[in-house]
Amino acid sequence: MSAPVLSRRLTLEAPNRVPDGAGGFTESWAALGKLWAEVVPRGAGREADAASELALKITIRAAPPGAPSRPTAEMRFREGARIFRIEAVTEADATGRHLLCFAKEETGA
Repeated sequence: MSAPVLSRRLTLEAPNRVPDGAGGFTESWAALGKLWAEVVPRGAGREADAASELALKITIRAAPPGAPSRPTAEMRFREGARIFRIEAVTEADATGRHLLCFAKEETGA
């Protein structure tokens, strides 16, 4: 496996839920920091919802479990107006130097 080219600067965001006073909540997003990443398409893009979401693999430098810079499945990346919703995170290989985030770009919201 060749080393990823971390050439795109993404903002890692976490959800911030605030009670709305009626038993529900409103959700906003809080920026946790900037990360350099490699973003590549995943799969053939022939899924049923391909018109509204693009499946991606996003590779970043690894961070220890529990660190604020380590993404989790409820977080998302932002690049300007583009939003990449994280679905799963795993180590990219046995060395543990990089994390692989499986994400979908939200395009039709």
